[in-house]
Amino acid sequence: MRAVDTNVLIRALTGDDPVQSPAARAFIRDNGPVWVSHVVLVETIWVLDSVYACGKPQVVKALNRILDNKDLALEEPAVVRAALALYQSKARVGFSDCVVLERARSAGHLPLATFDKALGRAEGAHPLN
Repeated sequence: MRAVDTNVLIRALTGDDPVQSPAARAFIRDNGPVWVSHVVLVETIWVLDSVYACGKPQVVKALNRILDNKDLALEEPAVVRAALALYQSKARVGFSDCVVLERARSAGHLPLATFDKALGRAEGAHPLN
């Protein structure tokens, strides 16, 4: 199985580059399923949020598109789905924090200690003062 990095996934999702976007989509289509690591996924969401100014509804839509794409094989898709559900339910918790918590949960390493007040209110997190 081949893998993609963040910029390939971004180009495939956004279609914003006339040369790179078709190349990214063709690579994914022709080599799929391609592997998407947690790191690539988290970076992708960060780029969509910070560079493309996508709001939470757009980010959720992008995550669902990624999860439902038969040509993408996500690292631990159950963890990603759980992180997405948490992200949708917690207004102030970022997606990367949701992945960290759900990855700790899946590995059996709870509670997750955090100084993040919003994350600290999530089940499985332990807020530190």
